[in-house]
Amino acid sequence: MALSLLIQTHKRDTMMSTLLVIDDDRLHCDLLQMALARHGYQVSIATGGREGVALFRQLRPLVTLLDLRMPEMDGLAVLKEIRTHDPRAGVIMLGGGATEELENRARELRVTDFLRKGLSLDVLIGAVHRVAQQARRQASSEQARAGEEADQLPDEHILVVDDDVMARDLLVRFLGLRGYHVRAAPDGREALRLIGESVPDLLILDLAMPEMNGVEVLRALAARDYAGRTIILSGHHNDSLLAEAWALGPQEVLDKPIDLERALMAIQLVMVCREC
Repeated sequence: MALSLLIQTHKRDTMMSTLLVIDDDRLHCDLLQMALARHGYQVSIATGGREGVALFRQLRPLVTLLDLRMPEMDGLAVLKEIRTHDPRAGVIMLGGGATEELENRARELRVTDFLRKGLSLDVLIGAVHRVAQQARRQASSEQARAGEEADQLPDEHILVVDDDVMARDLLVRFLGLRGYHVRAAPDGREALRLIGESVPDLLILDLAMPEMNGVEVLRALAARDYAGRTIILSGHHNDSLLAEAWALGPQEVLDKPIDLERALMAIQLVMVCREC
């Protein structure tokens, strides 16, 4: 986990200072690379549109400086490709001899800024700083939002035990999409084996199963001093079997066929009670 976080942090820090210059004029690329490197940026260059798109995908630069007029693949075509990969990437178009129509087309593709070639380096570097600061704020905001969303996801582990394949798979997919860590077992014996490996926070247990029914599973768990919570699934109106199950202390019983929204509410309530 720590290694993964370190790698992500390194990638983010690298992106925070990486610029990409795409221009078929090599001399102009070298000039911009030297000038921007003096301001602490890591500058990569591409002398063609296709090379530029490939480098953009690889580097995910903080800001891209993009020449409008290039052979084979011009700046507008490159910008369109960039937008398919990142709709909000910082892109400054350098439009030497651009017509108003070309500039408007660049605006329609949501270019971040449009500068005429021939402007002083100070103006260009000022524009880069401005777009870079905007991109950093956006990246920080998205990172904070992602962290908040991750904090809100449940971290509970659930084991679903049911010999009915469709019901079992339905619950696994439904709960997995809601952030729960879900394992599944097709019968009572496999359930006991999995619980022996790792005790779940919640056991969702079908009552009527061949060979080893839900009551027998609960008795085996009681002998092991199982400390997790249990929700019983009951698809058969066997009052005596259900009474035996209740006596073994489950927190809830849900009828089959399963009402997924009601099941989710029951699971959330059981989890909250567990925390209490």
